[in-house]
Amino acid sequence: MESYPTTDSASTPGVPPPGVVMYTVLMPPTNLDRLNRRVTACRACPRLVTWREQVACAKRAAFRDEEYWGKPITGFGDPRARLLICGLAPAAHGGNRTGRVFTGDRSGDWLFAALHRAGFANQSTSQHRDDGLRLKNCYITACVRCAPPANKPTPEERDTCLAYLVEELPLLTQVRVIVCLGGFAWEGVLRVLGSLGLAARRKPRFGHGAEATLGSYTLLGCYHPSQQNTFTGRLTEKMLDDVLRRAWMLTRAGR
Repeated sequence: MESYPTTDSASTPGVPPPGVVMYTVLMPPTNLDRLNRRVTACRACPRLVTWREQVACAKRAAFRDEEYWGKPITGFGDPRARLLICGLAPAAHGGNRTGRVFTGDRSGDWLFAALHRAGFANQSTSQHRDDGLRLKNCYITACVRCAPPANKPTPEERDTCLAYLVEELPLLTQVRVIVCLGGFAWEGVLRVLGSLGLAARRKPRFGHGAEATLGSYTLLGCYHPSQQNTFTGRLTEKMLDDVLRRAWMLTRAGR
């Protein structure tokens, strides 16, 4: 594990370190419930609003009898968690359908089965918002809260949505470990930490099993449990289990 020295953003008040994007907090942080209400009401990105609502109206044939959520997705889990898991964005027919992050798609099947094996979840499946799933010492969020076309948000959409994560992370006061599912999430979390005054002087590189400490947070890199990665064997159950086992050990440290 490498510890990355952080820049002192307070040395010049109001001026961010070179290369650091300072995200505008849309409202003063209050609590997760209020933040989540604002997230679900957000219509800041016209392309994403159009796509999420179009998908919710057209539906996939397999889900034609279901009512799609069709709105931004909030974080989910234990608000006193020491582990935060961050993904890219909800899937068009997953979270955008069910209304809960990583719920109702193949990526979620892999993730929640692994969380159950690691002791962070009370069950191994996640099918809909009212299925009884509970997370312990774990909270899950995403860099982008709306399902993007082709699963590819633009840089402008990413930056607009990361402002919510800038608000969310300080509200999760016990978080010490952040598992980033994929390079997009890794980059997003680094941007958020930089905006919070924890910019690394030497940017940590993403990789599966990568580990970096910035301030009080330890980042762990993990390949995203997408079908592309799991079908090809780029990510195996053991690889995912190993990252979550390391996360569990880190959450126990310093207690």
